[in-house]
Amino acid sequence: MALVLLIEDNLEIRENVTEILDLAGHDVFVAENGTTGLLLAAEKLPHLILCDILMPETNGYDVIKGLKENPDTSCIPFIFVTASAEKTDVMKGLGMGADGYIRKPFELEELLETIEPFIAKYR
Repeated sequence: MALVLLIEDNLEIRENVTEILDLAGHDVFVAENGTTGLLLAAEKLPHLILCDILMPETNGYDVIKGLKENPDTSCIPFIFVTASAEKTDVMKGLGMGADGYIRKPFELEELLETIEPFIAKYR
């Protein structure tokens, strides 16, 4: 079982992703915004972080920047899960150190297949 942090401002998406990951056997905790996400990441040190880009208070780019600046969180695998589908957005995120990118809306299998390589070692 892997410990996964989901940073997402949309309640429906938070609930759906949490349910998917719970059913897959993972322990999930959530943050409604990037500010809370940064605090939880430093406190809980998850095995994987899934993060939206467009959020109030602190956006996903600022989240990954903050994570990479903290030695305790800099190596945690990080995947953007967002509706931002522009190639420049993808390139910016990957250039900042993101390990992957899932576009909303996504299929259950796509989410699980994308995160599998990052969480397989925690089983």
